[in-house]
Amino acid sequence: MNLLHSTIIGDSGRDLLILHGFLGMGDNWKTHAKGWAAMGYRVHLIDQRNHGRSFWSDKFSYKSMVEDLAHYCQVNEVKRPILLGHSMGGKTVMQYACTYPERVSTFIVADIAPKAYTSHHQLILNGLAALDFSQIKTRNQANEALSVYVKDENTRQFLLKNIYWETPEKLGLRININILKNASEVIGEGLDANAQSSVPCLFLKGGNSEYILNQDHLIIQHHFPNAEIKEIAAAGHWLHAEQPTIFFQQVNAWLNSGV
Repeated sequence: MNLLHSTIIGDSGRDLLILHGFLGMGDNWKTHAKGWAAMGYRVHLIDQRNHGRSFWSDKFSYKSMVEDLAHYCQVNEVKRPILLGHSMGGKTVMQYACTYPERVSTFIVADIAPKAYTSHHQLILNGLAALDFSQIKTRNQANEALSVYVKDENTRQFLLKNIYWETPEKLGLRININILKNASEVIGEGLDANAQSSVPCLFLKGGNSEYILNQDHLIIQHHFPNAEIKEIAAAGHWLHAEQPTIFFQQVNAWLNSGV
């Protein structure tokens, strides 16, 4: 079985595993990871399948990502870690806690609910799939090509982190766009109605985000009866990037509460 790529920051302490969102990578969380490592945690920045430096696979589902995480923990002898997941990573974390509750001490979910979401990534995916690296020779050219599909500059800069030099002369994408471009429905899937976990957990929502609505609190409590839900004001879906200090403090307060 293939092993997920990770960057581990910190030599000892409680294991904190971070799972990125759709089209992201573990490196997106490096600043936060250094902060937690300085506080005594061993932080694992994990690239999920078809993302970052992890392996590519034709199979792409939350079930497969849960098993990837279980295999990673087994190989690295990680027992009952803290899990933190944003968006797609949050869905993986939720599914893992329902499948293997005895293997998790606590988990934090950043701005995603256990419900199903309608597809809304397709224009971005079409733009990434349209990048022709036989013609695109610089990151600026890639940015210009992507701007036809993605108008927001901050979103483009996030997406362009997936571009790297395959060879000294040729750019490429770290993500497996041929699989991910058809994965919008998979990403939006909700938890099974009967999935539950009593593991203590924290849901953090962005005050300006519509990913977790007030009516979603009931479905969160249905699946996770020991969940707390907190809001970070003046933050959207990328709450950890838009309000990094407050996000860091909220996670620390939860971890210091005895979970």
